[in-house]
Amino acid sequence: MLTINDIRTPQLPAEGDARHHCEAALFNHQVADRAETAMFDALDGRTGTDCILLKAAAGAGKSYVLKQLVQSAVHHPGTIRVGITAFTNNQIIPLAQDLGKALGPQQVCLWVSKDRFPTVPTAVRESCTVVGAAKDVPHDAKVLVATSHMYKWASSHLKKTLLGNPKEDDLFDVLFVDEAWQMAHYLYDGVKRLAPLSIGVGDVGQLPPLDGTANPWRGDEQYNPYRAWPTDYEHLDTTVTLSLPSVWRPTAEQLPLWKAFYPEWKTLTCVAGPGDRGLELGDIAEDARTVWEQVGTGQPTLLEISGLPDAEAADVDLPMIGVLERLLEELLTDEDFTLRSTKYDGQGRPTERSLTSLNSPGNDPLVAVLATRNQAVDDAKDMVERLQKKLELPEGILVASTVDSWQGQTNALTVAIHPLSGASRLDAFNSAFGRLAVTCTRATHGLLMVAREGVDDLLQNSPAVPGTPFGEPGVRSLPRQTHTRILDTFTRMKTDHRS
Repeated sequence: MLTINDIRTPQLPAEGDARHHCEAALFNHQVADRAETAMFDALDGRTGTDCILLKAAAGAGKSYVLKQLVQSAVHHPGTIRVGITAFTNNQIIPLAQDLGKALGPQQVCLWVSKDRFPTVPTAVRESCTVVGAAKDVPHDAKVLVATSHMYKWASSHLKKTLLGNPKEDDLFDVLFVDEAWQMAHYLYDGVKRLAPLSIGVGDVGQLPPLDGTANPWRGDEQYNPYRAWPTDYEHLDTTVTLSLPSVWRPTAEQLPLWKAFYPEWKTLTCVAGPGDRGLELGDIAEDARTVWEQVGTGQPTLLEISGLPDAEAADVDLPMIGVLERLLEELLTDEDFTLRSTKYDGQGRPTERSLTSLNSPGNDPLVAVLATRNQAVDDAKDMVERLQKKLELPEGILVASTVDSWQGQTNALTVAIHPLSGASRLDAFNSAFGRLAVTCTRATHGLLMVAREGVDDLLQNSPAVPGTPFGEPGVRSLPRQTHTRILDTFTRMKTDHRS
């Protein structure tokens, strides 16, 4: 049993420019229309634009906008072929499936490696044409979907198949790059050459590409091939840069957290209005009720725990996992545990109220347990397996994952171990804000972050870092100040495990 000794709710500024429902959705529709106009102007030769960058915060519906732009490009009278790419197969496969359903399976071709070809799900094969070699790509497919690695390393074979000339430059009339923020600059450069116009859509809080060097941010200030996102293009006259100012995923109560991650956004609001989502509980232990009721408000919550036995290491903290396990067991044995949601149409108008429960979990997991360090994730997965077996949980209720693997995913409640928990200093790993951003922006209903006591002392006493690491995505302050700005949006709960 935990005794909650202190609950502090942050004093946040008034929402100011916040708009919800139709007003919020309208902002994104207007930006999407501007992107489509810029695309048509470039395709018709009215402008010299060769790059359109569409920035988005997490949960802004950027994939929806990208698919709408792809369909518009396909139906443009001057378009012969459209390309789509992203960094991983997990990103391109759902895109190919959705576009195949919209345009027809003969119009959309998914090109994967020979090794990946046998593993493509049957539902995807039914929605689009799937091939495992460049020579099998059909000439009459209007849309070709493949990873950036496939395009970069095998594009000459593809050009020979489709154009009869491996040295031809323009394989596509327009190339779309999904999750472009995750793509290293040299990869973006490699695929950008395949079309006279590239359209990159990305989350500015996306994780940068992994690199084995000691510090991939150091190097020539004019060019660093390991830097995430093609920031060089933004400053060119031939580039159009736009931002989607509204997000669909978070609750209105989470909006200050989103703004803490995206401080450069002049306007950032959300479609969900105050009270549109909530959590209902039955008869559970008092301490668990206190925690989960707070999480259910939608306000991000940090539970700081003191009095735990020592951890083996920062990434091996079984006592902390034990606290999470008990809180989750209380929640998941509550037969009355229910999530309330408001559904919206494409214009942001509320259409109906829905309930999600243990018996009807919906499409997304009810609870996702996330951690940054690999061993911590392994321990979290062991915990999830124990709870699934003990409670006989249906599929889709509870999952555990690394933050890196969970980007692009959505879940109702997030339970996460703060990356600074147990740390003795701010190093390159636990000050990587991309991971923290992914951790904090997956949930539609509530976020619970847990940490051992001492996070504030760590931030206050860590040595100053001399400047923002070059090339870090977005406008970032120094690590200490950025972490503090983010934590200032959390409701803080403190407990002594010994009491």
